Amino acid sequence: MAKSSETKKAETLDGETNDAGVENSGADGREKSLGGDAAVQRAEAGDETIEKLKSELEQVRQEAKDEHDRLLRLSAEFENYKKRMNRQSDEFKKYANESLLKDLLTVVDNLERAITSTDGDRGVEKEGCVVEGVEMTLNEILKILRNYHVEPIEAKGKPFDPVYHEAMMQEETDEHPENTVVNELQKGYMLHDRLLRPAMVVVSKPKSKNEK
Repeated sequence: MAKSSETKKAETLDGETNDAGVENSGADGREKSLGGDAAVQRAEAGDETIEKLKSELEQVRQEAKDEHDRLLRLSAEFENYKKRMNRQSDEFKKYANESLLKDLLTVVDNLERAITSTDGDRGVEKEGCVVEGVEMTLNEILKILRNYHVEPIEAKGKPFDPVYHEAMMQEETDEHPENTVVNELQKGYMLHDRLLRPAMVVVSKPKSKNEK
């Protein structure tokens, strides 16, 4: 039986519909493929960003460590500077009066000479009063010197030491070992642990063998 015109039209429409369906299916595949490539690219870009951030973080950490080390060094240097300044300040205070005290020793020398020169006249009442007054003045000055940590150097009878003694002459003697201080011409003094003035001394030497 021959197909009616309506049936043919329906078959024709079905065929067109099937063809379109095939074509639409192909377009969806291409879109899915493009979408997958974009996702891969985004993932790769994300990995690169993470690596870059890690590198920057490591760099920042290293810079922070270097800065911390630098601050520690500066702090240590500053502490050493403060200690050095404190030592210098203490040293200055300790020896600030050195010149004054050294000049004052000349007065002490003159007083001691005055007392020594009048030793033979101590029997005379007037001279005795003068000597007593000079001795009192000398003792007061020596007391002031001690308050400023000035102390005389013990020289007589000691082995000669060029650090603390200044040899003015030598004296031949058998009563003392060689290079012994046998006389003191002028006293030496120490200020704390520093030499203020060396002692002027006479140093022993053995008598000549030819001397009878």
